Amino acid sequence: MRSQVVLRYLPFAVLLAVAVTDLMAGRDLGFLPLLTLGPTFASVYGSVRRTAFVGVAALALCVPLAQYQGTLLTRQNNITIATVAGVTAASMIVSRLRLRRERELANVRLVAEAAQRVLLRPVPRRAADLRIALSYTSAAAEAQIGGDLYEVVTTPHGVRLLIGDVQGKGLTAVETAAWVLGAFREAAYDMSELTEVGERLEASLGRHLSAETFVTAILAEVHDEEISLLNFGHPAPLLIRGEGKIITVDPPEESLPLGLGALATDRPKPHRVAFGVGDQILLFTDGVIEARNRTGDFYPLTDRTGLLLAGEPQEALDALRADLIQHVGGPLPDDAAMLLLRRHLP
Repeated sequence: MRSQVVLRYLPFAVLLAVAVTDLMAGRDLGFLPLLTLGPTFASVYGSVRRTAFVGVAALALCVPLAQYQGTLLTRQNNITIATVAGVTAASMIVSRLRLRRERELANVRLVAEAAQRVLLRPVPRRAADLRIALSYTSAAAEAQIGGDLYEVVTTPHGVRLLIGDVQGKGLTAVETAAWVLGAFREAAYDMSELTEVGERLEASLGRHLSAETFVTAILAEVHDEEISLLNFGHPAPLLIRGEGKIITVDPPEESLPLGLGALATDRPKPHRVAFGVGDQILLFTDGVIEARNRTGDFYPLTDRTGLLLAGEPQEALDALRADLIQHVGGPLPDDAAMLLLRRHLP
């Protein structure tokens, strides 16, 4: 907001500064060509009409200042007036092109937001005795969607959830994420066992994707006092006990990502961990733990999970996301998704 105010009034401040400098310098030094800075700066932020107004103001100042230096219609003054007029016309064209580009970008963002609402639907904030929070940051700031995916559904078999990361970027990654989410939303209701859901996802990817494409993912199912995790080569989630103890929930055996099942001899098996009242579990993609600061240090997620112990789940996760962005000091180099589950009394 402050930068917008500066840009709004910068052209007039420049014109005033040039006029004052020219008057103080006397008749021997002429600064009139610097009046072209007014319409130039106006084209950066203002409309075509505003740019033209600043150009007219520059010409209005140019004439009396030229008269002050001596004779108005000298060769040098004529060149200066023509230069101000020419720069104003060029700045109006630039302003028009910039506004057209901004409208196109706004339309792209609207389409991206609509695609995001279809592909990555808002997760429920409550499911059974769970409180759920979500954070999603896309590396493509204009697109707002990428290769990370998530879903939480309440099924006859319990609350089931998915978090994953598609290999690659761009529209191909988004298309792959759409296939995975579609298969999961169907299988989560139909399949009684979590392993069957994983097999359905593997079969769906095998039909639609090339052999070079894969998806790391975690499927989870919440039970009474426990949570089942089925890990397909994804970063292990963090379990945060009610008293603050942090446990990395590594799978018993390493497994290949989805899409590479044909290369594996054994299918991954779910493993259960205790998940009682007051406990939290944080699932995340590698864009979180691989985020680096300017000195090349990775984000210390385990050391920062203390931010999740206070406040409501969404507020706590928002604080963790803000800390992540502060660590990086700018836009994230990769998509980053975080899903936080907190168990409350029913």
